[in-house]
Amino acid sequence: MQIAAAPISWGVCEVPDWGHQMDPDRVLTEMGELGFAATEFGPEGFLPTDPEAKARLLAEHGMRAVGGFVPVLLHDPDHDPLPEIVRELASYEAAGAGTIVLSAVSGQDGYDARPELDRTGWATLLDNLGRAREAAANVGVTAVLHPHAGTMVETTADVQQVLDGSEIGFCFDTGHLFIGGTDPVTFAAEHADRILHAHLKDVSLQHAERVRAGQSTYYDEVVAGMYRPLGQGDIDIAAIVTSLLDAGYTGWFTLEQDNVISEEPAPGDGPVSDAAASLAYLRSVADGHGSAREVNA
Repeated sequence: MQIAAAPISWGVCEVPDWGHQMDPDRVLTEMGELGFAATEFGPEGFLPTDPEAKARLLAEHGMRAVGGFVPVLLHDPDHDPLPEIVRELASYEAAGAGTIVLSAVSGQDGYDARPELDRTGWATLLDNLGRAREAAANVGVTAVLHPHAGTMVETTADVQQVLDGSEIGFCFDTGHLFIGGTDPVTFAAEHADRILHAHLKDVSLQHAERVRAGQSTYYDEVVAGMYRPLGQGDIDIAAIVTSLLDAGYTGWFTLEQDNVISEEPAPGDGPVSDAAASLAYLRSVADGHGSAREVNA
């Protein structure tokens, strides 16, 4: 069982004005102190831009590169996303990362609103997913799509469009599927063959329902504590993990608790405590599963 960390759990995010952005040395050090040996890259600018420098920094902290979340405009027929995807893949080759996690962004800042796609927009998005999948495969990397609140693939209907119209695998994000109206337990059971990467999040249903109903923004609910340490929210994480392992899933389980912090935490304080709780919970689930004898965190 492969377990990875993610900088978003430390509040590091690609959205402008998201909150205080912690230094990579501190984030990577705290990941290592918790026992993580692998991480996703985080947003552009968090790690060095130069692929070799990025690989060196991760190596200095004893961290294996898993891949990362890459927001890309995929639905606009006047925009070609392939050049930026190919540039991103250079870092994957240098650091030995194996999975590029694509998000079909709306073209607006943040995740609080999105336009509706017409037939041309959907055809363009699905075609670009195929092109991205092929470009990644050409350099030995797996491309997956991440359904995400406030992007062009958010709702259950959006997810079904991708299932029916594309061969790309999914980054199975339990939290964002839940917020978008898809039951992650059911998705794991019915579409395990399409799940090639996993982001484990736990969510407060009360907060998620406010986002779904348009009563509050995604950002405001993150600030209010929509995401919880694993095992402390309303998603049945244990059932999902067990279901995937029983189906033969051998990919990464990346622990994510989307977070906004206002200032630099005191040493030993801040997001690290929630990350520790999530890791301990997932290890307990793994220990209870007969096939998960080895846990690589």
